[in-house]
Amino acid sequence: MTTPNLSPGVSGLSPHAGPPGAGALLAGAEAQSAQAAGAPDPSLIAQLANQFFSALPGSAAAPTPRQPSFSPVLSVAPQAASPAVWSNSLPVAPPALPASPLAPDVAPPIGLTPGPNELRNVPSSLGGARSLVPSFASAPQAPSTSGFYFLDDAASVSDAGKTPFHFGSISVAPELVEKHPNRTPDLGFGTARPFDPRAIRNDFPILREQVDGRPLIWLDNAATTQKPQSVIDRLAYFYEHENSNIHRAAHTLAARATDAYEGAREKVRAFLNAGSASEIVFVRGTTEGINLIAKSWGGRHVGAGDEIVVSWLEHHANIVPWQQLAAEKGAKLRVIPVDDDGQIILEEYEKLLNSRTKIVAITQVSNALGTVTPVREIIAAAHRHGARVLVDGAQSVSHMRADVQALDADFFVFSGHKVFGPTGIGVVYGKQVVLDETPPWQGGGNMIADVTFEKTIYQGAPAKFEAGTGNIADAVGLGAAIDYVNSIGIDNITRYEHELLAYGTRALQTVPGLTIIGKARHKAGVLSFVLDGFKTEEVGSRLSKEGIAVRSGHHCAQPILRRFGLESTVRPSLAPYNTCEDLDALVTALLRIKAGR
Repeated sequence: MTTPNLSPGVSGLSPHAGPPGAGALLAGAEAQSAQAAGAPDPSLIAQLANQFFSALPGSAAAPTPRQPSFSPVLSVAPQAASPAVWSNSLPVAPPALPASPLAPDVAPPIGLTPGPNELRNVPSSLGGARSLVPSFASAPQAPSTSGFYFLDDAASVSDAGKTPFHFGSISVAPELVEKHPNRTPDLGFGTARPFDPRAIRNDFPILREQVDGRPLIWLDNAATTQKPQSVIDRLAYFYEHENSNIHRAAHTLAARATDAYEGAREKVRAFLNAGSASEIVFVRGTTEGINLIAKSWGGRHVGAGDEIVVSWLEHHANIVPWQQLAAEKGAKLRVIPVDDDGQIILEEYEKLLNSRTKIVAITQVSNALGTVTPVREIIAAAHRHGARVLVDGAQSVSHMRADVQALDADFFVFSGHKVFGPTGIGVVYGKQVVLDETPPWQGGGNMIADVTFEKTIYQGAPAKFEAGTGNIADAVGLGAAIDYVNSIGIDNITRYEHELLAYGTRALQTVPGLTIIGKARHKAGVLSFVLDGFKTEEVGSRLSKEGIAVRSGHHCAQPILRRFGLESTVRPSLAPYNTCEDLDALVTALLRIKAGR
């Protein structure tokens, strides 16, 4: 990596939009305001920044690493703060994206060859863009090893007359900072592993593959994520040392397998913040999970004349099972419309709800457009009408924190392979009371308490939904994948990918004739587009010859694409091992395609 040489005149340390972390410098009016408040001289900022970047892995003549100081980067100068509300569905509402994917004043310079001050490899979340408030003289209390500071989830920094901290474009009022002595931050400079996408990339052996003599660039993460070495090793260890069917009382290996399997269930419970491990059911994936709910819960609770609500954004797996149920029961399927940016129209959704609404099935993130839906509001509205809500989390669990209790979801489903785990394993979360009123959908071993020829007594949840021998090894692998995500910090992933998404959006807009499909205010990791004069499959094939893996097609989401008059798009999709270099390579290849080379 080329170490940048910053001067006091640079407009910002990062070319990325979005919530900056340790690497963000104040720019323009903010910098003037900071100096007026007694902030350090810009030359000192540049000097410290250059020292910091020279210490990064891969920098030339890197000195001995040391703990960087946040103090020169922060200011306590009063200013009109932009609203930034923290929630469980998105750690921060990005102030850099008020009405469109990128605000002009935060747009990074786009060029195919980085200049000396374009830190394209070093996003502003360098070291971990965190909700941690660093040590600073004007903070109400100094954080220590026994207590870190986090923003209150409900905090808004728009209150007038308060003195905010500044994290670049994020302003944090001291009154809204809360100390959590027992909460461990996701990651940071004081922890064992600072956030570094290059280091993350090294954890994935497949990313060292060559495709047609070129390094693999994996931008097909919405279809499946790659697997870190730790997950691969955990699977191998299971088969080498633990392989057995479960039920621990049988013998030693059975006990090992049972402990590993149920240990993975507990990891999933904690990852989703479910109330109990008995609310976690292992299935093959999101599709099987939705079918389970439609066939079992829906079969019991949906009748003739009842209504089922889905949205235009849904994957086929969250449409077809409900169509089948509606046809079987004589129920009606109703659809939430979206606007021209691909966003749910909440006012129209509210009009669909009534006393006959039995269930609302909604994706948290669109796999075709990347739209982040307002699931909390959708759930609350459905509950006011007595309806249950299923959240399809297949595309959200790898991008943002999932908290099923905060969302108040009745069901939440996801697939392990979307979150760096194995294929063939997935999860259904269900509230205990809802699972108790849901009959089993398959019969066989493991799910029974007693069987006679006259009747069968079933186990309680989750066992009654796990008939037969489950996918034990891959459940254990999913547990290892969750360990891996926790080692990075899901909130760090969210912030980094937000910046990467903003960068990629701006970069793709430099390609003549390219149109991005889906411009929701809140997006996660998807950059669907079409290119004038080229079929999507042609673009995908040409990119593959460059070593760039993207998905071309309808993405099993035909209704939403047809809402935009399309049958297919090209879909690059992001993960924390992607970098701005990957996006530069994508843009370079697209420019060559457009030029006919």
